[in-house]
Amino acid sequence: MKCITCKGRGLCGRPVCPILRRLEEISALPKFGKRMEGLSPPEVFVGRQGYPMVRAGPMLPAIETAVQQSLGMDIGDIIALRSSLVRSEARMEVKEASIPGRLLESCQQMAMSSAPVGAEVAFLKPPKGSLQFDGVLSPSGPSGEMKEMEITTNPLIPRKVDQIVEDKDVLASDAARELYSSGIDTGHISRLLSLGLLGKSRKLVPTRWSITASDDMVGRALKDNVVDKPMIGDFQLYSGEGLGNHFEILLLPRSYSFELIEIWMSGSLWAPEGWIGSDSEGIRDRKEYSHLAGGYYAARLAVLEHLARQGRQASALAVREISKDYWAPLGVWVVRDVARKALSEVPKSFSTLDEALGEMGSRLRTPGSKWKSCSSLASGQFQSSLANFF
Repeated sequence: MKCITCKGRGLCGRPVCPILRRLEEISALPKFGKRMEGLSPPEVFVGRQGYPMVRAGPMLPAIETAVQQSLGMDIGDIIALRSSLVRSEARMEVKEASIPGRLLESCQQMAMSSAPVGAEVAFLKPPKGSLQFDGVLSPSGPSGEMKEMEITTNPLIPRKVDQIVEDKDVLASDAARELYSSGIDTGHISRLLSLGLLGKSRKLVPTRWSITASDDMVGRALKDNVVDKPMIGDFQLYSGEGLGNHFEILLLPRSYSFELIEIWMSGSLWAPEGWIGSDSEGIRDRKEYSHLAGGYYAARLAVLEHLARQGRQASALAVREISKDYWAPLGVWVVRDVARKALSEVPKSFSTLDEALGEMGSRLRTPGSKWKSCSSLASGQFQSSLANFF
């Protein structure tokens, strides 16, 4: 109702009207024919509507570009880049991954590649549609039903990926662990999982699910390693921001646990009136899906990557503050990369929790009285360790 009244005049307080920006990007797109040729990032999309009969296919750029989305870009530039990616779709049954036809096999070859792959796609009708926004997925442009597809360049497939894909006796979680330890990033692992190339029971997995599943599987593997390491010696506070997302990450000298406080400030994208939520875990693997959705697993992964590199364990209190500058959803990669950026900075060390929380509070725009009550770590509630009994 507010948008109908406003009509792009900025009454919501956002720096850019997301509706008008969406229309601007759509109007800037070229006219599409029934054939398209280009270099896929590589990126292959598997939808979830109609599951277990889904739509899947590669994403091809409507204009030539080698730019990848990053924290250093403006939100509008990222949307412009993503709007140029056309989703080619064909209806497939998820179990088809075990015995793929020619079309799916080509998509799987693309998913296995670590470098852009050339492809030519023929559509039944010229692609059309609007920009698609989502809290987990990156934005994407128009889509078209795929008639046929041909790969025009040789996919660059890492040897480890080829070996894991060929081994159908390895669980998906073990495959993800081995791939990651061999230098394969979570985005690549997600593509393999989505296209039914990992695990004993192989089937297509919607991209939205595979992104979070990959973050979760790799995170669990890292945690298994981290919990056997010695604890850090003091309180370490890290800070970083990008694309309207601000992270404060406090590592505490305690046995491993992770807690995420998510603060959507007044005027922000999903919560105009403001909202604060939290979720946490200890050493034991959590059994239920986080109500903070994919952002929880993305932030946890960044923390566990850092602890694994340091060869230490700690309790981690991560506070994510989202302002109205994050005016369009860009996908869960933003959470992961901003948390990684924060943890790449030199931390400020403290000898007490109160000192660390005081500094953290000075860096956040949200008063501590509004979010500390949601945090067990901020209140000094820790999981007991053997050290407590000596």
